[in-house]
Amino acid sequence: MAHNLTDEALSAMRSSRAADDPDYPLFHVAPPVGRLNDPNGLARADGVYHAFYQFSPFHPHRKLVYWGHATSRDMLTWDHHAPAIMPDSRYDRHGAYSGTAFFIDDDGEASSPVALFYTGNVKDEETGIREASQCLVTSPDFESFTKYPGNPVIPGHPAGYTPHFRDPQVWRSADGSYRMLIGAQREDETGAALFYRSADLISWECEGEMSFPDAGGAFDRFGYMWECPNLISVSDEVTGEAFDVLIFCPQGIHPDREGFENIFPCVYIVGHLDGTQFRGTDGTYTELDHGFEFYAPQVFATPAGTDETPLLMGWAGNASEDDQPSIDTGGWGHTLTVPRKLSLRAGRLIQRPAIQLPRVSVDHGQMAPSSSKTIRELEGSRAFELGLNASDSDVEVRIGSDHQFVSIQLAGNTLIVDRSTSRYPHGKTRRVTLPEGCERTLRILHDSSITEVFVGDGDLAFTLRSFVDGDGLTVRTHGGSRPVTVTHAGRFD
Repeated sequence: MAHNLTDEALSAMRSSRAADDPDYPLFHVAPPVGRLNDPNGLARADGVYHAFYQFSPFHPHRKLVYWGHATSRDMLTWDHHAPAIMPDSRYDRHGAYSGTAFFIDDDGEASSPVALFYTGNVKDEETGIREASQCLVTSPDFESFTKYPGNPVIPGHPAGYTPHFRDPQVWRSADGSYRMLIGAQREDETGAALFYRSADLISWECEGEMSFPDAGGAFDRFGYMWECPNLISVSDEVTGEAFDVLIFCPQGIHPDREGFENIFPCVYIVGHLDGTQFRGTDGTYTELDHGFEFYAPQVFATPAGTDETPLLMGWAGNASEDDQPSIDTGGWGHTLTVPRKLSLRAGRLIQRPAIQLPRVSVDHGQMAPSSSKTIRELEGSRAFELGLNASDSDVEVRIGSDHQFVSIQLAGNTLIVDRSTSRYPHGKTRRVTLPEGCERTLRILHDSSITEVFVGDGDLAFTLRSFVDGDGLTVRTHGGSRPVTVTHAGRFD
């Protein structure tokens, strides 16, 4: 069965027409065929970045989820490989669902340089009853992948919780044991995250829920399911102090404040983990990306002893929004974001693109207030980068043709993104208030049908799918007393 599933996926990849689609991204990870969703098992070692991802090669005709695999040395050019994990076992026959990578640094029972932990999904088609288990795959080289013969290592959910029990993250604790964090749903249909502990990566014992003793009950009944929890250490770039940051996707929250407009949001909490207690948070949580499409982000795992800036990638998509224009034009759907460098500043997560496109020189880089400029140096390219310093003027960047475009505006202290004329059917206009102290600068990465907007020095991120015609790029300014400056431009052809 494994051989057949592999051959079927490879056959679908070979017959794909995705690369001929003008909407197919050039420097973002998109599926070679079919559907992509959550990033999985992100890892970097020996100068290579590995992006595994939820991969449905037969979408929309047949739902069967593999782990796809792409690699890059520069985070710009990505090569696709054969799927790494096939849903070919009794415990994952309806899908090899999300999980993470872990680098093993000892000779334990699961000895192998790389371990991939994931959720095996089984769902009875008649009753709808679901079974979820946590499973292990090892690899010596990121080329061959072997399922642990004793899978699943955690065969089911604990008492008091439902089968919505998934998305494991594994790391090594300071005491030498291994810990796992899993998204869960309680029997009363509220969300939680569970800790497990192991001495050998094989036998796991439940430690209990993550609790928030300083949060005043803010997270006791916070949504109906927590997906894709990621616990990472991030340093404040001013003070150097290290904090723990919990990134997760609480389904079913509806805060009475700006933001959180997607079907399911992604948030983060800053504090310090002490055993199973997440301390130092007063109940504050913040939306990670304010765009129309962003979900299930994950940070790259690195070998032990590697001291590098955390890198994050997310899914530029939402649940139940699979009616992508590219399904019809190229037989593929969805994409990941570019990798982002993470740091903290005054309790706020800072996100900066980790890539830089080949630069081009732009003539007349300064624009007078209330003027218009076509960036001719970027014409003919559908994959480019543009940086602007808006100073005290309002500024609008239009990408696309006169009749089909995306508008990105800085108006006062507000970011306004309008894609109402685009070919994308989900969401038209969104307004986001800039964080306090945020500089009025824009960095825009556009890649065929995905656009990522960064405001200030990584203070605000906004991801959107941007299906437009043409390759026009126009900047308009309004008001103010100082010129708007084109700080940089780059293109990737």
